[in-house]
Amino acid sequence: MKCFKTIVTPFFYFFNAKHNPMKQIVKIAGFLIAVIVLQHSVSGCEKKQSRNPDETEVYQNPVVPKSLPDPTIIKAEDGWFYLYATEDIRNTPVHKSKDLVNWEFVGTAFTNETRPDFEPKGGLWAPDINYIDGKYVLYYSMSVWGGEWTCGIGVATGDSPEGPFTDHGKLFRSNEIGVQNSIDPFYIEEDGKHYLFWGSFRGIYAIELTSDGLSLKPGAEKQQIAGTAYEGVYIHKKDDWYYLFASIGSCCEGVNSTYTTVAGRSDKLFGPYKNKAGQSMMENHHEVIIYGNDRFAGAGHNSEIVQDDAGNDWIFYHAVDKNNPKGRMLMLDEVQWNSGWPFIEGSTPAKEWRKPGFK
Repeated sequence: MKCFKTIVTPFFYFFNAKHNPMKQIVKIAGFLIAVIVLQHSVSGCEKKQSRNPDETEVYQNPVVPKSLPDPTIIKAEDGWFYLYATEDIRNTPVHKSKDLVNWEFVGTAFTNETRPDFEPKGGLWAPDINYIDGKYVLYYSMSVWGGEWTCGIGVATGDSPEGPFTDHGKLFRSNEIGVQNSIDPFYIEEDGKHYLFWGSFRGIYAIELTSDGLSLKPGAEKQQIAGTAYEGVYIHKKDDWYYLFASIGSCCEGVNSTYTTVAGRSDKLFGPYKNKAGQSMMENHHEVIIYGNDRFAGAGHNSEIVQDDAGNDWIFYHAVDKNNPKGRMLMLDEVQWNSGWPFIEGSTPAKEWRKPGFK
């Protein structure tokens, strides 16, 4: 309205007979011209005042306001993203999405009858989803609280990302592999070989698997990759660098959780991984990527990095919402890059951010 008044007022002043002695015919012609100009000008004002909806669309964290700790994600062959989490929803919950923001619960990877059982009364924690040789391969941890020598890592497969998944049993227990607290698996391929990384506050380790990813390669030896400050390992390859993401601090103390997402990088898969100052993650040095803020506590155990159609990188993790501290909620943030290092804006969870770009 302000724009309309600014344009119209001079014309009314001009054609007021008291101020304009021009002949009537000239006034009529001028008035018609003024109407055309006015119409064009008002249209221009409206365009300047309007906003492109695509530029203003945002999402809010948490993207799923329910407890979905330790998320893992894959873009499946059907074009959907599928996300799995520690079983605060029993038997490993499965959600799917087209846009990384709106998620639909589609069921669980297991049932009470098909769930793994190599750890009696154990929970299914920190899954890791992959696609290997035409199969969806789901690694999982199985543990009870405090069972650091009896916990272990198992594997299951499915023809569909929604399941059902068939359990193939354990790969190893802590007391079999000689690594205390053997949980939090992560699978990666390199030069045609298949590896599993894992560990939780007793060192991060790696070992080679068979080509189907379902068992340890005969004769393979474990090797330590990072120190005792970390759990929830994930390695991301970008350009000439490998980036090791992990979490430090306490995951599960509600609003008092100190969980923090950190990272280091190396030019080799097996390290050494270092921070910006060149200090090694074997000695527990790293860069902080995400820490808590006044709204969210315990921001950690990140997923794989995935891309939207615009080529932007995104990462999931969990955090405790201080406004609703009923579990570890699913969070989403954009990963940006500066001088070869990843960062989240402000190094802290976004309360609101622009949505991922999908066609």
